[in-house]
Amino acid sequence: MIKKSRTFTLAGSLLALLVPMMAAASPVTVEDDGGHELRLDQPAQRIVSLAPHITEVVYAVGAGDRLVGATQYSDYPPEAADLPRVGGYSRIDLERVLKLEPDLIIAWRSGNAGSQIERLRDLGIPVYVSEPRRFEGVASSMRRIARLAGTAAAGDAAAQDFLDRIEALRDEYAHRPPVRVFYQVWEQPLMTINDQHLIAEAIEVCGGDNVFGHLDRLVPRMDREAVIEADPEVIIGGGMGEDRPDWVRAWERWEDLTAVQRDNLFFIAPSLLQRHTPRIAEGTALMCEKLERARLRRPDR
Repeated sequence: MIKKSRTFTLAGSLLALLVPMMAAASPVTVEDDGGHELRLDQPAQRIVSLAPHITEVVYAVGAGDRLVGATQYSDYPPEAADLPRVGGYSRIDLERVLKLEPDLIIAWRSGNAGSQIERLRDLGIPVYVSEPRRFEGVASSMRRIARLAGTAAAGDAAAQDFLDRIEALRDEYAHRPPVRVFYQVWEQPLMTINDQHLIAEAIEVCGGDNVFGHLDRLVPRMDREAVIEADPEVIIGGGMGEDRPDWVRAWERWEDLTAVQRDNLFFIAPSLLQRHTPRIAEGTALMCEKLERARLRRPDR
């Protein structure tokens, strides 16, 4: 009886070791944001990221140790700075990518050249295309990337935490008196976002009204006269870097603008709003604080 018990114990121990190994080697199938079905025979071990926000997401879902290459400006988290570079997101060095022998490439649909994405696919490398437009899309992308990398549990937890933070902000701010907002993406040419852009949902969550949300293009080019005519109550911009609010301060010369008169020119570091990552929850929280400050500055209070 003792010998039999020991046999069962040994068998159970072996099974406990084999189950996770079998799960790790199981095929993975997901559909990307471009509608392509992607199938891996087993979770990816060598991932190349083709945009800074993708690099950040891979780390956020617990798969940073699988990254073997990334594009320029992949600077978060700090350890991403040590990854080999494969060019900029708008122009990928395909030779460098191939030398890294990736078993998965994660691309940015509106940032990477479509011809380069197709070339990589023609070479037989699995390519997952990311393009979230809403907060739910960010969470979904996190979950799918985590599945491809074999870190589904960590990805699910990170995605849910992100959505919970957004929902808390929505509950607190979305139904407050609306604030008319102009969000500046770029300076020359002057660019903003329409209501299909992810940043527009941040404005909506905070009880804001995107003054150019009705335009057709996702990132429309503007002239200053159109902004002056729209006369937003708040102007928010990301500036040229993490601590350079130059573009926002430049609006001070138009003294008749409501945003200028009420000192509602606000800077939010671009990495917190202009990257499709869980850190956009931090950027949204900052935006909500600034729109609330604008409400408190209304003369009728």
